[in-house]
Amino acid sequence: MEWLDQIEFWHWLIAAVVMIIIEMILPAAYFLWMGISAFVVGLSIYVIPDMPVLIQVIIFGVLSVVCLILYKRHKKSNPNVNDQPNLNRRGEQYVGRSFTLEEAIVNGVGKIKVDDSTWRVKGSDMPAGMKVRVMSVEGTIFNVETETMFSK
Repeated sequence: MEWLDQIEFWHWLIAAVVMIIIEMILPAAYFLWMGISAFVVGLSIYVIPDMPVLIQVIIFGVLSVVCLILYKRHKKSNPNVNDQPNLNRRGEQYVGRSFTLEEAIVNGVGKIKVDDSTWRVKGSDMPAGMKVRVMSVEGTIFNVETETMFSK
């Protein structure tokens, strides 16, 4: 394993660039911090060229873990606030709205037409043409109840 003794600062800088590119392709905010850690190790080797490989790896590992922990703590205390929280959860946009059953609910399953698409629904058995209200969403299936339950 003599090649480990050949590691220079630019190896770490290349590793940093590769990790940041991976982060751009697969955004998860993990490779970014490892890439920054690799960059810091590369700079520290530039300043201290005789740093042993074991120390380099330890600095990289510790710095990566510390950066990830600090990032997670920051994200927990500063969550993303969005003016459209249901933007990528299309089904949840329909919770609370009323629709007419397209197909009767038989054995707990039926269909409704929403704009230009058809959605499966779960609920108590009822005939087609009944007004139902979407109570919740499970994946791509609406949980519905009859509209008359809410008019009382």
